[in-house]
Amino acid sequence: MGFIVAVLVAPPISALGLLIGVGLAILNLRSLDRQAARVELRGEQSSKAVRRQLGGKTTGRLAIMTVVVLAVVWLNAPLGIGIVSGLVLYQIVFVVNVLRVVAKQGGM
Repeated sequence: MGFIVAVLVAPPISALGLLIGVGLAILNLRSLDRQAARVELRGEQSSKAVRRQLGGKTTGRLAIMTVVVLAVVWLNAPLGIGIVSGLVLYQIVFVVNVLRVVAKQGGM
């Protein structure tokens, strides 16, 4: 849906950026999932140690993604804005799905 809107409203390269942004968000989530699974396999640790392990790598990964996206925005604005839009779109869908699951379980 977002791809179609980007093609109709924005330059076509923005649609490619939207797909790249969603792809980056999926890769980031998969990477975080693998990283969290490895931390759990190490046995019982203090919550501070777990936060340190997850936080450092997550922060580094997000910093690299931010630098790459800013460089793309600087080099080709429509493509970069498309990537940012894809990242935002993915996060919105993710949060809505989490809220839906929590609401179904009576957590809200």
